[in-house]
Amino acid sequence: MTADVDRQPADAELVARFRRDPDEFTAVYDRYFRDVYRYAVGRLDVQAGEDIAAETFCVAFAQRDRFDLSRGGLRPWLFGIATNLVARHRRKEARHYKALMRTGTAPSAEGPESRVVASLAARGLQPQLLKALTKLNRGERDVVLLIALGQLSHEEVARTLGVADGTVRSRLSRARKKFQQLINREELDG
Repeated sequence: MTADVDRQPADAELVARFRRDPDEFTAVYDRYFRDVYRYAVGRLDVQAGEDIAAETFCVAFAQRDRFDLSRGGLRPWLFGIATNLVARHRRKEARHYKALMRTGTAPSAEGPESRVVASLAARGLQPQLLKALTKLNRGERDVVLLIALGQLSHEEVARTLGVADGTVRSRLSRARKKFQQLINREELDG
């Protein structure tokens, strides 16, 4: 009896419900908001991240009839929307990382940059990693941050970005090489 009470409906069931009754979309929000929020806040500052997370669900609600379950689950769909919305803030994001790099100050322990850096490497590499993030192209940065902040699998990242799994792997590989080259260069110069 407890298994039935604790059981969460599958994405297909949620989709069927919210297509019959738009009020049922709240179940999608309840299930996925925290993950989308964490990703958006990690990519941007808290205020912009909150706005992006909220807007993600507004866009998803407005486009709920166009959702295609055959292309993947709700989670990758929502992360795809969030990633597109974050792209609108890309200049702000790049300026933010460059400003941190120029000032040489480490982000606060509670800031989004520290969560990215903690996911990628030890705290001592923060300045190099922030600098490396500015050197990645959009596709590489999206892959790295979807994995590090969104905690998506390679397959989920592929569905989120609408690219092949191999593309995700190659972008991640190129990003890792760029990180390693920059870190090695800093060690030689340091």
